[in-house]
Amino acid sequence: METKSKILVIDDDSSIRSSLGFLLKRAGYEVETVPGPKEALQIVRTSSPDLILMDMNFSLSTTGEEGLVLLRQVKIFCPHVPVVLITAWGSIQLAVQGMQAGAFDFVTKPWNNMALLKTIRTAIELNRPENKHTGADDTDVHFEKIIGRSKALRDVLQVVSRIARTNASVLITGESGTGKELIAEAIHRNSPRSCSPFVKVNLGGISQSLFESEMFGHKKGAFTDAFTDRVGRFEMADKGTIFLDEIGELDLSCQVKLLRVLQDQTFEVLGDSRPRKVDVRIVSATNRDLAQMVGEHTFREDLFYRINLITIHLPALRERREDIPLLVKHFVRMQAEQNGIPVTEVSSEAMDYLQHLPYPGNIRELKNLVERTLLVSSNPLLTPADFEANYHPAALSSVASAVPSGLTLEEMEKQTILQALRQHGNNVSQAALQLGLSRAALYRRMEKYRIQI
Repeated sequence: METKSKILVIDDDSSIRSSLGFLLKRAGYEVETVPGPKEALQIVRTSSPDLILMDMNFSLSTTGEEGLVLLRQVKIFCPHVPVVLITAWGSIQLAVQGMQAGAFDFVTKPWNNMALLKTIRTAIELNRPENKHTGADDTDVHFEKIIGRSKALRDVLQVVSRIARTNASVLITGESGTGKELIAEAIHRNSPRSCSPFVKVNLGGISQSLFESEMFGHKKGAFTDAFTDRVGRFEMADKGTIFLDEIGELDLSCQVKLLRVLQDQTFEVLGDSRPRKVDVRIVSATNRDLAQMVGEHTFREDLFYRINLITIHLPALRERREDIPLLVKHFVRMQAEQNGIPVTEVSSEAMDYLQHLPYPGNIRELKNLVERTLLVSSNPLLTPADFEANYHPAALSSVASAVPSGLTLEEMEKQTILQALRQHGNNVSQAALQLGLSRAALYRRMEKYRIQI
């Protein structure tokens, strides 16, 4: 018979202790409740619960300082036990300080029972010994669309195989073109949610004015041109996974609205004030440095901690060059199948040439080069000369050097974009590749600077 997980609840409000105790026992946990730091420390000194659920404010403190002190003491006695914090919505900064001090996650009062239980299950599941090993465990884990055998890629897939079956929120980082969407799909495909929807949202392509309608939906007549009801992306993803791509492009006003639904797992449809519950797993991705953006106050710190419970960083293609031959062969086969042409061979000299290119656009750039060469070349055996004729290096430095001095940063960015577009005959895809951006991110910047083509 499986042993029940033990949860220690620390809160000075007896009604909250009773409510949490009832909820957790009904969910199958063994629960012990205590009113404050003194009693809690007596327990953690002698035993180690599977999870600690604690309030941040006690009767002697309204600033949360006593809660932070208790958290640090708990982590000394039980460094590996996950701690979930309870705080008021107006004290989110306090919860962020708790995350920095080692807490696993936080929930706000009044909490959503479903969201709280999901957070607890995720924390306990991730803390199990079988999910903390360092060796690969690909049994019943499928990565059909991911090509490569390099150690850098295998390290990423090991993490994916361990966390896929949990509900942990995941932040995927890496340069543009490294395959963040494929990793997000692999997480979903290998999770218990695999039979439910996987909904992809490019946040870089959604304007501020349309954000709520796109993400939460709207009712007919909610605003001008709302001629029919619209189902939002979160509702589409219910019971499944929502992939928030380019989350670093989201402006601050939209970040607040997103934080609400991630925190409470509830949302409101425009034109309908009735809150709706949703059960989704959050996987986000960005090619930007969110920690730096937090320091620059362009990305909310509380949202940052909410989305990056697990962070997976994808290596650039130059860090996994041994995978290039496999990727080239894969792209050749794909192009042959899509266009009904014989499979073209790539000479060893050409393969060596391809392995030594810089690839600032990563896998996307390699794919583009291989497909372009196959379409324009009639040679049955591709040589370095075939690829050289179709290789257009992303020489961003030469673009930047053409920008006049004395400009502001925004003016330089605008001129750089204009120069890249001119270089590629207003081909947005090629200009974005040269600039190391996605098409959606480039379009947003073009909209910002009122660049029309």
